[in-house]
Amino acid sequence: MAYEIIDTSLHDPVVRPLLDALQIEYATRYGDFRRNAATSASDELARYPAELFVPPHGAFIVALLDGETVGGGAFKRYDGTTAELKRIWTRADQRRQGLAHRIVEELEARAVRQGYRRVYLTTGFRQPEAAALYRKAGYEPLYDVSIAPEVHFRLPFGKDLVEPARKDTLDALRAPEPLGYPA
Repeated sequence: MAYEIIDTSLHDPVVRPLLDALQIEYATRYGDFRRNAATSASDELARYPAELFVPPHGAFIVALLDGETVGGGAFKRYDGTTAELKRIWTRADQRRQGLAHRIVEELEARAVRQGYRRVYLTTGFRQPEAAALYRKAGYEPLYDVSIAPEVHFRLPFGKDLVEPARKDTLDALRAPEPLGYPA
């Protein structure tokens, strides 16, 4: 399939399908962990201002297929050398076709061009597909994998963009303890 990858911002209407679908997905997957799952999901998506996801410190991309939004993702500055991936998503009918991997690669390339040396991200314990995607893309789990994922709640990962085989450059990103259920 011929996906068109465009650079955009949270204010662009082309992003709305991505945000709406993420809100439903978060509310559905974590509904039994949050009192008002829909509101919690909406709050999570609104937690960061749009300005964080634009150059020179961030980026937001969308994948289009025949003019329809079918995927996307973003990153923001985590620290001076680290970008933090956020909002990686593909539409249900486009999954398992390599689109999410391409989105991650596109975001990594932009992060390198913007001067970042490594990438950090978290995914939820009820998103095993995302965890598998990140591992396949060379991301190192930054949590104790011998502990049940639900104890961590949020699963952090990292990757050195300059020397992907290096893991010691990620030590400062490791969680000192499980990232349990947020208050």
